[in-house]
Amino acid sequence: MTVAFFSGKGRRIGVALGAVSAGLLVLSACDKPTPLATVTVGDNSVNTEASCYNDGKALKGSEVKSCLNKKAEKTVKVAMDDKVHFGVDPEVADHGWTLFINGQQAEQEPYKKTYRSIPGSAFFSSQTGETTNETQISIVETKGKELLGIWHFELKKTD
Repeated sequence: MTVAFFSGKGRRIGVALGAVSAGLLVLSACDKPTPLATVTVGDNSVNTEASCYNDGKALKGSEVKSCLNKKAEKTVKVAMDDKVHFGVDPEVADHGWTLFINGQQAEQEPYKKTYRSIPGSAFFSSQTGETTNETQISIVETKGKELLGIWHFELKKTD
């Protein structure tokens, strides 16, 4: 005669806990994080996941404009004589990326390296020559004419 090590109620609880654990594992596998973009000024560094990202596929045209107009959640303080360092994940660099300033494309050709530096003074003058105290910078991953991802940062000028 065999002896049951667990009662019927204990087995049901064990099976239920196993099912919940397996379900959570499956759900966590589906939630793949987006690549990161980083802005560093001096010893202050912030990074963020993409505001808009379609798992490496092109964003829809209707989505692009609204995404470019989203407000940045991460802020970096920049003096006019600081160097602003931008960094992206290697998979973003493989496709190419460009900077948008206040929603407008600032460069014609995509950059294909993971890291670059630009003087802080480049971000605080408008097209009319007036200076501004804050600027939204968007890092935009491109592949040909398609936009694949958009990351936002706000640069605030310090004195």
